[in-house]
Amino acid sequence: MTLTAFARRAGIGTEAATAGDDAPRPVGRRRSTRDADGLAVASFVLGLTGLLVMNIVLGPIAIVMAVIALARSTARRGRALLGLALGIADLVVLAFLVTGNGTVSWSFGS
Repeated sequence: MTLTAFARRAGIGTEAATAGDDAPRPVGRRRSTRDADGLAVASFVLGLTGLLVMNIVLGPIAIVMAVIALARSTARRGRALLGLALGIADLVVLAFLVTGNGTVSWSFGS
């Protein structure tokens, strides 16, 4: 058994490519891209939810998650950008609520 076969079998540092290519790929790169895709989707969902509830908390979280996803070169770049825009929109809605009502919550009626 060769050293690379032993390393592959033990899962140490390298992983064989899926297309039958014998060139080893770093394990962290594939996982990092998948994590970045998850961060992009989560930032979009949190930014969208933050427009209605808890925008003081969900807006900044959506912004941070979108920036991290973009920094990790996500394949879902559009969702990350939408999450960033929605997170900023959450903070804008919060600013309007605070200046208009004097509170951080929605109020309907008189």
